[in-house]
Amino acid sequence: MKPLGEGQFYLVREDVLTESMLKMLEAKRLLASGEEKTIQEATKRVGLSRSAYYKYKDAVFPFESIARERVLTIFIQLEDRKGSLAILLKIISEAKCNVLTIHQTIPVQGRANITLSLDVTEMEMKMEEFMQRLKAPNFIDSVHLISSGAL
Repeated sequence: MKPLGEGQFYLVREDVLTESMLKMLEAKRLLASGEEKTIQEATKRVGLSRSAYYKYKDAVFPFESIARERVLTIFIQLEDRKGSLAILLKIISEAKCNVLTIHQTIPVQGRANITLSLDVTEMEMKMEEFMQRLKAPNFIDSVHLISSGAL
């Protein structure tokens, strides 16, 4: 199975979702509304294991929340080379994304990690194409979509 952000995204009807997915969505709703304070409490209330919650929480979303979401957080592992960050920022700029936050670790053994929060409101390309462009430079080890959220 491909990690999140490396495959196609689909819009599906509620009636084809598994019971676990539906329970996870209800648990997320309980947490967002404040009816439950912890994941443990929310999953217990809906009758779902925490492992199932974590399995689906970053992969299944209500359509309304996706339609409003404009911020992506991306984790990138790369070889530490002069100009590599500039190349990544150029790819992001060409995709019409705006960098909201950027954190780069100090390189260890020639490798560094970068976490980016991006406003993708104006991005016109598909997510899959954007992720592929980020992965294209030969100094990139991996690119992972960590989360998405509303501004």
